[in-house]
Amino acid sequence: MSAAAPSFFRDRPVLVTGHTGFKGGWLVRWLSLMGARVTGFALPPEAGPNLFELGGICRGIEHVVGDLRDLDAVLAAFRRARPEIVLHLGAQALVRRSYRQPVETYATNVMGTVHVLDACRLAGTVKALVVVTSDKCYENREWEWGYREDEPMGGHDPYSSSKGCAELVVSAYRRSFLAASGTAVATGRAGNVIGGGDFAPDRIVPDIVRGAAGGEPVAIRNPGATRPWQHVLDPLAGYLLLARRLCEEPAPHAGAWNFGPADAQELTVGELAGRIVARLGRGRLELPAAGAAPDLHEARFLKLDPSKARARLGWKPRLGIDQAVELTARWYRLFLDDPPAAGAELDAQIHAYGEWFA
Repeated sequence: MSAAAPSFFRDRPVLVTGHTGFKGGWLVRWLSLMGARVTGFALPPEAGPNLFELGGICRGIEHVVGDLRDLDAVLAAFRRARPEIVLHLGAQALVRRSYRQPVETYATNVMGTVHVLDACRLAGTVKALVVVTSDKCYENREWEWGYREDEPMGGHDPYSSSKGCAELVVSAYRRSFLAASGTAVATGRAGNVIGGGDFAPDRIVPDIVRGAAGGEPVAIRNPGATRPWQHVLDPLAGYLLLARRLCEEPAPHAGAWNFGPADAQELTVGELAGRIVARLGRGRLELPAAGAAPDLHEARFLKLDPSKARARLGWKPRLGIDQAVELTARWYRLFLDDPPAAGAELDAQIHAYGEWFA
């Protein structure tokens, strides 16, 4: 693992929120393989199949169960971990759920972020904080070019606007408290992420896998919508690189950063679904009737401009859309046929990707 284990992260105390979720699970496992001293703070993993259990995410980390909405619990986790680097991924991350539970969404995504920021302010140990928000934090005007980091925040639905609010909160804490106290703060905005181990409801790839397992067709709500798809390891590499740069050169790297794919990866939902079914070798899709409208508002076109990260961080996506789909489908094929092998596949994919990360 030496090539994929840069000495920068080895033995560093890192706190990750949301480690029982999809992106957080991949991130914590990667940090563990690089030798970081990881503390994870999150709600318990969801019932049913989940990456936390299948991938053995708890191996070698301090696993703390807690709620971001509970300030005392967040402060206690920081006092115990004394982190040097914090990666805040914990969130209510589902658009459709935000319509059903808007208060929970804002409480978690806005006040939960406030609690993490205040814990960093009080800890006295944090050198770098990366807050992961979303490409949906922008006021979406459905235009055909990518949003840049200085575009206005917005959001039609509660989830999207909660992420825009979180960006504003981070900016205020950076200018009011954290920059002066020596904590460098940045936000990471990524596009639609795919990869093995996502079991969230109302997401296209997990829905296809559930349908394949149960022998049921999967209804595609909005097949013509275009999204900036990328494999989970690409934005995670961006967050890790950003955390490192914040420690090494705080001032030029504080602020907002987009981590988006190349233009060629902007498939429609229907195109991605078709490719996943083909690579999975099972599953059936059910398209909506002609002229049918989605039951809830969803953006039809969304694109990020990652030029800043390419030019100033030296980050770029390493996996094309064909690789992203194949790696994702490979993980789920193993999960459907031999679940223990899916855990080993997680490590294998991290090892293979991490060879460039030294």
